[in-house]
Amino acid sequence: MSHEFRVACELHSPERLRAALAAGLDARQPIDGKPALAWLTEMYTRSDRFVDCVRVLLERGAVPDDPVVLPVLLNDADAIGRLDATSLRLRVTMTCSFTPLAGVSLLHVAAEYGHVAATRALLARGADVNDRAAIDSDGLGGHTPLFHTVNAHAARSAPVMRLLLEAGAAVDARVAGLVWGRGFEWETALFDLTPLSYAQLGGLPQMHRDERDVADTVRTLLRAAGRPVPALTNVPNRYLVKGDAAPR
Repeated sequence: MSHEFRVACELHSPERLRAALAAGLDARQPIDGKPALAWLTEMYTRSDRFVDCVRVLLERGAVPDDPVVLPVLLNDADAIGRLDATSLRLRVTMTCSFTPLAGVSLLHVAAEYGHVAATRALLARGADVNDRAAIDSDGLGGHTPLFHTVNAHAARSAPVMRLLLEAGAAVDARVAGLVWGRGFEWETALFDLTPLSYAQLGGLPQMHRDERDVADTVRTLLRAAGRPVPALTNVPNRYLVKGDAAPR
C-alpha cells in the first residue's frame, strides 16, 4: 500500500491517492517514516494536479508542518488575501527535490510549485519580489524567488517567472552557490550563480530539462535584462540528438 501511495504522489494522481488511502493507509500518521503531505511536496513532478492531491490528503486528515503555508500549496488567492501581516512574513523550510526551500518566503514556495494565482496574490499583498532565502553554514543559499522559476521541471514555473520579472525581479541577483536537490540522489552543488547561469545549468543530465525550454528561459531573461538575444540556432543541440552525426 505504501508503494502505491508513493507512486500516486509521484504521478500527482488524486484517484490513486484516494485508492491507496481507502486500502488502509492513514494520512494522519507517518507513512514509511514521513508525513503524508511531505511525500507529495518533496516529489519530482510539478503539475496542475498537485493542488487536487493536496486536497485529498487534507480531507483524509494530513497535517502540514506549518498551516500558514497551506494557502500557497493550494494556490488559493482568496485565502492568501486573508493572511495577517505576521503570516505573510513567515519563513518556511521544506525538503525540495530541486531549488532549496530553506528559510524562504511564501513567494519562494509559490514560485517553486509554479502557482500563478498564489504569486499574484502574494505580490498584491506586498511580498518582496527580491526576498532572499536563508544562507547556510557554507555560505550557500540566499537566492530570490526567481531562481525557483528558471530551472523548473517541465518549465512549470515559466508563467510565474514572467510575473516576477514584470514585478521587478532582479535578473542579475547573485549568490555564492546553492545545493540543488539536497539529500536526493541527484544532489548537485553549484557555485557563483545568477538566474541566467542557473537557467543554463538545466543542460546538466541530472536535471532532465528540455533544451528548448532552457533556451526559451535564457531568451526571456536576456530580454528582461535589456541584453542582446542571439538566435540560438543550434537548439536542440545537433551533437546530442540521437541518430544525428556528430560534427567533425
